[in-house]
Amino acid sequence: MDWNGDTMNHLAQLQQWLADQNLDVAYISNPTNVAYFSGYFSDPEERVQALLVFPDTEPFYFGPQLSVEAVKKTGWTYGDYGYLDHEEPFAKIATQIKARCADPKRWAIEKDDLPYGRYEFILNQFPDATFPGDASRFIEKAKLVKTPDEIAIMIEAGKEADFAFEVGFNALKTGRTEQEVVAEIEYALMKKGVMHMSFDTIVQAGVNAADPHGGPTTAKVQPNELVLFDLGTVHNAYMSDATRTVAFGKPDAKSLEIHKVCLEANLTAQAAVKPGIKASELDKIARDIITKAGYGEYFIHRLGHGIGTSTHEFPSIMEGNDMLLEPGMCFSIEPGIYIPGVAGVRIEDCIHVTENGCEPFTHTPKNLLTFND
Repeated sequence: MDWNGDTMNHLAQLQQWLADQNLDVAYISNPTNVAYFSGYFSDPEERVQALLVFPDTEPFYFGPQLSVEAVKKTGWTYGDYGYLDHEEPFAKIATQIKARCADPKRWAIEKDDLPYGRYEFILNQFPDATFPGDASRFIEKAKLVKTPDEIAIMIEAGKEADFAFEVGFNALKTGRTEQEVVAEIEYALMKKGVMHMSFDTIVQAGVNAADPHGGPTTAKVQPNELVLFDLGTVHNAYMSDATRTVAFGKPDAKSLEIHKVCLEANLTAQAAVKPGIKASELDKIARDIITKAGYGEYFIHRLGHGIGTSTHEFPSIMEGNDMLLEPGMCFSIEPGIYIPGVAGVRIEDCIHVTENGCEPFTHTPKNLLTFND
């Protein structure tokens, strides 16, 4: 990710929000959010990294000394300061803050992300600080509608996911483990220059797919069962995320039935997407189809989640969320049916809302594809 027009606009929106809320400073430390406002992404692990933003003066980046040059390479033109491992980072942060705002009392922090220990460090340096600003809520709303440039990046991430599906499907062989199939997918992506997955790749064969948050195991692919693939890549800091369930050989009638029901739920909900429809209505459309078919108790999660610089963003496509959809919103549609000891099916595309409908980021066929040795 680079310091570009979108990043500049994101930062300007944050500064305007600070001014509107009469806040003195924002402390942004979630690595994804630091990147959203600065163009620079790095996971500092145990080290301190933050973006300090003010309503009426220049922001600055602060992080490990080893990241300072990398920040400059993104095109970031504001303050860029580092610390060595033996140094006290919050004392150095305080010095730079006081140079811009002598006595900041009203702070915005990411209340969903800031560790309590870091909160105490801030108070040690600024004993009169209060924290009325919830930057987490502001950021989730700021990310809600993507720009055309952001959507273009996500389209590229979707193409990478489609390639990953192709590799994974072709890697299915009797006796090959789920983990070996994952290795084939990720090795092929790396050879194409795709070095990061948006989450740990999931391949689940047979009954293992009935665990919706299970990971790949040493279980071996066997003939005549369904195999679930859930994967995504990171392209210029934006994510893709998609799921397909395919047949290896000839699965039993029950497995074929739940795939048919899940596919109908996915296609019907996706066709219903348009500006002005409620998020909760989409969830109900898909859920009613699954419930009517007798599998309602096995659809145990929301229909979808937002996606962008994180795999899970605002909004949730679920019961109780009556938010009206707008063009530029990006989210998943992923109905699932999980019957313990029998099979699991999930079919997912992430989409972006258009002026009169939606477009998916991934285009791998969703009808039941069949593969054999």
